Amino acid sequence: MKSFLDLIQKNLLVGIILLTISINTGAADIEPPFGIRNYDIGAAHDFTLHDIDGEKFQLIKTRGHWVFLHFWASWCGPCKEEMPAVQKMADILHDDEFQIVMINTAEDEDTIFEFLGTINVELNSLMDTDGQVTEVWKPRGLPTTFLINPQGEIKYQAIGGREWDKPEYIDFIKRLIKSAN
Repeated sequence: MKSFLDLIQKNLLVGIILLTISINTGAADIEPPFGIRNYDIGAAHDFTLHDIDGEKFQLIKTRGHWVFLHFWASWCGPCKEEMPAVQKMADILHDDEFQIVMINTAEDEDTIFEFLGTINVELNSLMDTDGQVTEVWKPRGLPTTFLINPQGEIKYQAIGGREWDKPEYIDFIKRLIKSAN
C-alpha cells in the first residue's frame, strides 16, 4: 500500500510541475530574431505625453496589449531609413492586441510633422519636447525599440534600425500577441 501511495504522490508532484511549466510558458519561450535581445528588466516606466495633434497619451492605458515603444529623431539617419518599414509593420499588424507607440526625442511639432510628411508615413508620434521621458527610459542610441508585454513589463529591446516589415520580425510579434491570448 505504501508504494501505491508513493506512486500517487510522485504522479501528483509531476502533474503540479507540468502545470506550473505550462502556466509560465509564453513570451519568455519565444526566441527573438537577430537584432532583438531579451531585456527582462521589470515594469515599464509610465509616462504621459501629447501627440502632434495635441491628444494626451498615457502608457499605463496600454495594459492588456503588447506595446512597440519606439524612440526616434528626425536627424537620425537609421530612424529615417527604418520608418517606412515601421509603417508597413503597422499596416500588417493593425491588431487591437498590439500598439505602436512612437516617441520623438526633443524636437518640436513642426519638425516632426515635416519629417513624417517628407518620408510619407502616417504614423502618429508622441512629442517628448523636453526630453524627460527619453531621459527616464535611457535608450542606448536612436532608434531604440522596447517591447512591453500586456502586464506592463519590458521584455525585449532593439537598438538601431530594423527592417520591421520582414517576415522574421512580423512572425515574432505575431507569436508574442498569440502568447498573450
